[in-house]
Amino acid sequence: MDLKKLAAALIPDDDLISPEKYEEIYPARLLEKGAEVTRLAPSPTGFIHLGNLYSALADERAAHTTGGVFYLRIEDTDLKRKVDGAVESVIRSLKYFGIKFDEGAEISSKLNYYGPYYQRQRAKIYRTFAKKLIEEGKAYPCFCTEEELAAIRAAQSEKKLTTGYYGAFAKCRNLTEEQIYENLAAGKPYVIRLRSSGDISRRFTFRDEIKGEISVTENDQDIVLLKSDGIPTYHFAHAIDDHFMRTTLVIRGEEWLSSLPVHIELFSALGFRMPRYAHTCSLMKSDGGNKRKLSKRKDPELSLDYYRRAGYYPVAVVKYLMTLLNSGFEEWELKNPLADWRDFKFKVSKMGKSGALFDLDKLSDISRTEISMLSPGECYAFLKGWTEEFGTEKDRQHFASEAYIVKILELVMGADGKKRRKDIERAEQGVRLIDYFFDDSFSPVYSFRYGADTVKGVLGRFAEIYDPADDNSAWFAKVKEVAAAEGFAAETSEYRKDPSAYIGSVADAAEILRIAVTGSANSPDLCTIMSILGKERSIARLKSAMGAV
Repeated sequence: MDLKKLAAALIPDDDLISPEKYEEIYPARLLEKGAEVTRLAPSPTGFIHLGNLYSALADERAAHTTGGVFYLRIEDTDLKRKVDGAVESVIRSLKYFGIKFDEGAEISSKLNYYGPYYQRQRAKIYRTFAKKLIEEGKAYPCFCTEEELAAIRAAQSEKKLTTGYYGAFAKCRNLTEEQIYENLAAGKPYVIRLRSSGDISRRFTFRDEIKGEISVTENDQDIVLLKSDGIPTYHFAHAIDDHFMRTTLVIRGEEWLSSLPVHIELFSALGFRMPRYAHTCSLMKSDGGNKRKLSKRKDPELSLDYYRRAGYYPVAVVKYLMTLLNSGFEEWELKNPLADWRDFKFKVSKMGKSGALFDLDKLSDISRTEISMLSPGECYAFLKGWTEEFGTEKDRQHFASEAYIVKILELVMGADGKKRRKDIERAEQGVRLIDYFFDDSFSPVYSFRYGADTVKGVLGRFAEIYDPADDNSAWFAKVKEVAAAEGFAAETSEYRKDPSAYIGSVADAAEILRIAVTGSANSPDLCTIMSILGKERSIARLKSAMGAV
């Protein structure tokens, strides 16, 4: 059979350049020895999830800790799944968490020599190499219809055989030259398949960068390389792209292990040096005492939007994922609490070999710590950013006054040399935490532990003598004065000596004031809160509470 003639008939494009020319167009990258070139290669579906961030973080760290390159490639061969704006969403979402690309799709970079970075724009490259494989007898046309393929799968299933297009089931593998040209003349649609030379009964050892040496079977499937519309399958496109974009390390989920035999054979058939592969463990969660993979359907926390909407501090999410990616990160950070997390010497070889248990409580704890380390001004910027994207119109109006919010945060966060508080876990919770500082969002449900007469007595007396010019000492002295007048012990020590002599301690009297002003029995320093609110609003709240009991 004249294979060159067949290749020209199957791929008649007259504008293809030679395969060798692409080696010149996409030369080896000029990088230091050991520098890794990694990529994130999502489909433009619009859904970006925690697993993408987990993988992207590993890719970014592997590249940037070695002086390499991290790029974005979009695998858009399936137009049915494409969602407008999906690529921008990927970039925006990852940027929020501090993950930036050096080059790639929609990335403005002087390094963009290895594009296009959309697979549909690289069709000529794929067709060139499909044509080459046909000329070498490594690929052939398949004219099987969907009905015929379904019948093959049914027969295989009935006999409990591996499903697929291989061996005796590969009906078009040994078509004669005459049969092929008859089908072409009849206008029958066709795909281009790999002519596999593998034997599934043979196994060999493959070194995975995370899992170490693993046993792999050879591939015997005659997989589709080019679909009937001339667009490549993922398997074929990724091998060509990773070669010509000079990828050195492919980090991907362990669900791809089953495809490894196909990819190994493809690189061999194409004559390309294969990048190293690292298969990450799945993100798991505890569910009823059992561990299972995080699910898009069951677990809202799988979506990155979940963390943005809830307002987890982005660095906290990254740091938590780093504890899952490299077990040594947590210990390193304890020794270097003020260091940038990027200073940690990340190693792909130190990534976990089994499922990583995702713990939302631990993430929340890290988020509280990270937010507590911000200055009030930095915290204001973080919370304001959240209100602009996810808050209510009322929230946005509140955060229009930076000076007022910063005063509140100085109190809530324990600034000015005081021990830092960890009251704020997430932006959403932080915004709600300070709602009581605004009259239009202050809607208390009073719960006093004393009768109406006592409550009114404490609130009324304090309203008469309150002076916003008082410092904490003078303010508390007046609380003691009011407490004593209403039957409370002015000193805690006195109450402890003889609790039966009083209706409560000065702390109980202060609680009445606190509930009236903030709506809660727990809050930061009440004197400062009243100072921030101002005399008029503070007195108004005391009187409002009196009227409610």
